[in-house]
Amino acid sequence: MEATVTAPRQKIITKIEANPELVSRKNSNRPLNVAAYCRVSTDAEDQINSYRAQVSYYTEHISQNPKWRFVDVYADEGITGTMVKKRENFLRMIKDCEKGKIDMILTKSVSRFARNIVDSISYIRKLKAMGIGIYFEEQNIDSLKEDSETYIGIYSVMAQSESENISANVSWGIRKRMQNGTYACRFNMLGYRKDKEDTEPRIISEEAQIVRNIFKMYDEGYSLDQLKAYLEDNGVKTTTGKTVWSKENIKRILTNEKYVGDVIYQKTFRTDCISKHTKINRGERTKYLVSNNHPAIVDRDLFNAVQAELARRSSKRRTSDKTLTSLGKYSGKYALSELLICAECGSPYKRKTWTKGDEKRIYWRCLSRIEHGTKYCPHSKGFEENKLHAAICRALKNAVNEHDEALTLIKANLAYAVTGDETNLDLGAIEKRIKEATKEMENYMISYRNTGGDKTRYLECIQNVADEIKTLREQQETAKAKLDKSDEVNFEIKRLCDWLDSHDTSFTEYDDMVIRRVVECIKAYKDGTIKVITKFGTETTETV
Repeated sequence: MEATVTAPRQKIITKIEANPELVSRKNSNRPLNVAAYCRVSTDAEDQINSYRAQVSYYTEHISQNPKWRFVDVYADEGITGTMVKKRENFLRMIKDCEKGKIDMILTKSVSRFARNIVDSISYIRKLKAMGIGIYFEEQNIDSLKEDSETYIGIYSVMAQSESENISANVSWGIRKRMQNGTYACRFNMLGYRKDKEDTEPRIISEEAQIVRNIFKMYDEGYSLDQLKAYLEDNGVKTTTGKTVWSKENIKRILTNEKYVGDVIYQKTFRTDCISKHTKINRGERTKYLVSNNHPAIVDRDLFNAVQAELARRSSKRRTSDKTLTSLGKYSGKYALSELLICAECGSPYKRKTWTKGDEKRIYWRCLSRIEHGTKYCPHSKGFEENKLHAAICRALKNAVNEHDEALTLIKANLAYAVTGDETNLDLGAIEKRIKEATKEMENYMISYRNTGGDKTRYLECIQNVADEIKTLREQQETAKAKLDKSDEVNFEIKRLCDWLDSHDTSFTEYDDMVIRRVVECIKAYKDGTIKVITKFGTETTETV
């Protein structure tokens, strides 16, 4: 079959002339819609005067040109040039450009337009794509010209570098004031106010009492949820005027060192002057602690106790298999949720309600027994709440009655509990032996007086006991001196003893707050008994 030969196609080219109206708005006969942008970065008086002068200048300059139609002067006062998102009038100008209201923008310099090179170039390109030019008077640059971007880029780098240098100088000055303790920090917080004319913050007495209540209640066992309810029920407002509190706000109060009269500088820092991203300082930068900087609202001992309690609660381990997180949840409602432990399997006890018809009983049961039945804890006992409370009160009454007689032993046990140093137990043992030896001497003295025969043996015994007591007294003084030097031990002892002196410790009625303060833990045994271990070192067993 013979192939067909196709003749080559002839291309036809037709010239379509450009529309002069669209080539350049500047060449059109209609007046250009011209706007101006100006900015000052601080609220200083000379800067404000410069700001007003710029607005006046551009208003008059644009209005006097017959080929221009005045649109507006977009001005940001006291705003940084490194972040566009904070410049409301700049963003309003860009939106007006997108709506076709503006043909050209006048500005003093590249640094006034933006100090961030990324923002500067991106917005210039965006406006250029819409046919909108920017004229930088100081550099005599028109952004619509072909080679303008190179020059604008150079000046933008210089402007950003200048901002970074200024930021570094300001940061250096701030650090110096922090080192000297003269840096003025803000006190916009519950309990304090500080105006510009004030040299130090003023305490607002009514608010300060609320702050003290928050610290005291947390130390006594209240949870963050309970503190939230307390604040909202009493109509206490946050620093922003809200009536609803968050647990995060309450925790910030409990951890704020300003309430104890101290200030920690540089708890946060900015990563750079362009993004202005703020990070919590976890050791990347130097911190400065200024103690006794201003009048305190909260006692330092109470503040330290709250910090220890915060750490204790946040480190609670998961106790239930149904808990999803690795840490357990603190219960501020019932003290026994924290203190009552099964001696058989080590699980905590949980409060349960048993209902049958109109009958309702509350009891406590081993959590492992509740979740797994008798598989892991076959022998643990459940206790009716009222009987359990009564047994705890009896145990504590016995423990406190022994308090005055065994104060030295109590201190020694507390010292060991706080420090873990077994040598602190020596003082209690010495004191106990002195009492025993003194009793022996009294018995020997009675025998010496009553015997009608040879008294030499009794005299020797009396002498030996007297020598022992003398040696024990010397050891006692050494142990006491060592114990007295421990600030941590004496702080805990003082807190507990002061609390015992100021509260009703007759234990006629069960009180969760009292139990939290006095009891270290309670162990529940399979024979129906409990062992109450107090924070002052005593152990008492009671039958529920």
